[in-house]
Amino acid sequence: MNSGHQHRVFGRRAQEHILILASGDKVRHMTVRPWMAAVAFCFVGVFSIGYLLATSYLVLRDDLIGATMARQARMQHDYEDRIAALRAQVDRITSRQLLDQQVVEDKVDKLMEQQMALTSRHGKLDNLLDRAESSGLTDKDGALPAPSSPALSSPVQSYAPDIKDKRAALTGGGIEAIEKQLASGAPADATPDNSTLAYVPSAETVGDRADRIFSNVTLSLKGVEQDQRNRVEQLTSDAGNAANAIGNVLTRFKIPVPEETAARQDDDAVGGPYIEPESNDDFNNSLAALDGALTRLEAVRSTAESLPFRNPAIGRDVTSPFGNRRDPFLGRLALHSGIDFRFSPGEKIRPSAPGKVISAGWTGGYGNMVEVDHGNGISTRYGHMSQVLVKLGDTVGRNDVIGLAGSTGRSTGTHLHYEVRQDGHAVDPVYFMNAGLKLATYIK
Repeated sequence: MNSGHQHRVFGRRAQEHILILASGDKVRHMTVRPWMAAVAFCFVGVFSIGYLLATSYLVLRDDLIGATMARQARMQHDYEDRIAALRAQVDRITSRQLLDQQVVEDKVDKLMEQQMALTSRHGKLDNLLDRAESSGLTDKDGALPAPSSPALSSPVQSYAPDIKDKRAALTGGGIEAIEKQLASGAPADATPDNSTLAYVPSAETVGDRADRIFSNVTLSLKGVEQDQRNRVEQLTSDAGNAANAIGNVLTRFKIPVPEETAARQDDDAVGGPYIEPESNDDFNNSLAALDGALTRLEAVRSTAESLPFRNPAIGRDVTSPFGNRRDPFLGRLALHSGIDFRFSPGEKIRPSAPGKVISAGWTGGYGNMVEVDHGNGISTRYGHMSQVLVKLGDTVGRNDVIGLAGSTGRSTGTHLHYEVRQDGHAVDPVYFMNAGLKLATYIK
């Protein structure tokens, strides 16, 4: 029974829920199904969640907006910092480039100043070298000859080519090549002078390349300049030694040695406007010293060349020397005041030094004679000539023919009687000719 009752209860139809809606006379009812309740519940749940979310958004919106704006502000600040850093870097690079450019321009200006100085020196040195060559210190190649004096035994090479090489390094594309190299970053061995400009890696900055290149160029120029200065000093010493050697010979014959021109000019100065002196650098001082030495050498050399230090009959036999001998006419001892040289009739006779003819024609025992005055109280006589070819007052040179050999006057055969007189007194011509052998290195 209990079992049957339970089955009836279990199998009984569940009571439906009816929703009645009354509005005035109208009455409506709606049966509430389970799925409707579920849908209503879901709708209410979704609405509640949306409401909660909307409420939370409204509550948290200010915080979210503030956080977003803060993040954007930080990003903008970082961006501006980066822009500022980049601008600062650009400014530094620009400033460095301008500084490097200024450094390069300054160094180029210095090189150009050196070039102008070298050009000026080149003209002065050319003049001094020409004077040194004319004075017998250097040959045409610029090297000193090998004189007998030990003081002049060290050769001085020509330094004019060094000046030309240096000038060519600057004017013959050197400066332009340096500027192109600095602009392009090319290695320095691409320039014309590989020995002067060393290789510079392209990783170096313009300033570093400029320092490296100009340092090498400056060192090279300083080396050449020092070599030139040494050679100028050597040439000055050689000129002084040569002048002293000639001066010693002149002093031995009691011939006054010319004073230095600079000293005479200082003594003769009488006035004029005051102007600051020229640059007093070492190189100009060395050039001035060389100029003074050459001036003194030219003076003493000119004096020596005007005196009868040469043999008037080179290669001729001496038939009678200077001094006491037996007179060929009287047979007794007499002074022979000159030297007799063997000559053939009609041979040309030339003077032993330039000078002025002070006697020409028949002169007693000399026969036909020419006397030439050489200055400083020294004269030479050429006697027994068959014919005189000059006249009184003529100026003759070493290569001029003054007469023809003969046997006139007190003569026993054709010969040349050569006589040297100093202050009116006859002296042995051999002394002058021996001195001339010592001076052969210095005079023409």
